[in-house]
Amino acid sequence: MNPSGSNAEPKDETSQGVRIAVGACAQAPIAMHWRKLIPIAIAISLFSGCARLPPLRVIADAKVNASLASAMKETPVQPELISRSASCDAPRIAVVDVDGLLLNYDLTGLYSDGENPVALFRERLDAICADPQVVAVVVRINSPGGGVTASDIMWHDLFAFKQKTKLPVIVCLLDLGAGGGYYLATAGDHIMAHPTTITGGIGVILNTYNLQDTMAQFNIVGAPIKAGKNVDLGTPIKAMEDNQRNILQTMADEFHDRFRRNVEQRRPDVDITNGAIFDGRVFTAEQALELHLIDSIGYLDDAVEMGREIARAPHAEIVLYHRKHDQPRSLYDVTPNVPLQGTLLPLSIPGVDRSKLPSFLYLWQPDPTMEKLGGR
Repeated sequence: MNPSGSNAEPKDETSQGVRIAVGACAQAPIAMHWRKLIPIAIAISLFSGCARLPPLRVIADAKVNASLASAMKETPVQPELISRSASCDAPRIAVVDVDGLLLNYDLTGLYSDGENPVALFRERLDAICADPQVVAVVVRINSPGGGVTASDIMWHDLFAFKQKTKLPVIVCLLDLGAGGGYYLATAGDHIMAHPTTITGGIGVILNTYNLQDTMAQFNIVGAPIKAGKNVDLGTPIKAMEDNQRNILQTMADEFHDRFRRNVEQRRPDVDITNGAIFDGRVFTAEQALELHLIDSIGYLDDAVEMGREIARAPHAEIVLYHRKHDQPRSLYDVTPNVPLQGTLLPLSIPGVDRSKLPSFLYLWQPDPTMEKLGGR
């Protein structure tokens, strides 16, 4: 705090060529490390009701590198032993962790490891292919789903991996294995769900919103210049016409049919005439087992033991494939990859958020702004 009085200028704090000066409520200046100051200033301005809070002033003395790109990818994924055998050449059960939204771009942001879930999944499969000690694979899934294309790419890569390596693949669903998470699971040889898993969600969604009336309240009128009547198909700045809705609905139906055919081919015991299975609803593990969407109910340890039994390797080690500085210490360890830049402001505007992820999704999505977890 500056003790010189209320008329004194706030003290500047310098870090890497950037000085930030900010005044506090009731003209009391604040000086602190700039990384900690920004979220505090935002919170004060939103919740304190202090009308005299001066604006944040940023003075750049030098070129600042604001890139959030992670340095993680400088090292490849490597096997991290969870259980160790007495033999140095013991067989291995590889556990591949798939967590969160399945989106085909880097999830960059504060405290995010900046990984692309699709690319990371393929890299782990390639690493397992190159490891002759692996005798079985457990794919651990905890995901509500994600993009149609991202889910399909990961399914294709896992299916091709199975054909190439001939290794048994057991899929274990944890909290969530819905939408694209379940789509991916169908590529495995055996699907096991935790007793309290939520699974299913066989449907497609594209979030669209009409913000025309909301914008009018602020005298904001959209005036796009475009060539092609439907180039802004699904825009939130105006109501959607019936023929435009039909275009998007046809696309959603096509992607839904693809999901349905995939389940039909990979899960032949599923009753494809049961419309309840394919209307997008989710199921408990017991319900999914009865509908033949899964093969068994158990825990992650049970899935590992199943891999050992199929491979006839009762003393096989357990390995996860992570990067050097992201070392797992148990079967449940995950790579922290949820960006925080979307959580600094406690605001969520559905129409604006939708425009940041204009994708058809295989996603169980009770919250229409869930895509913010992808850092968009």
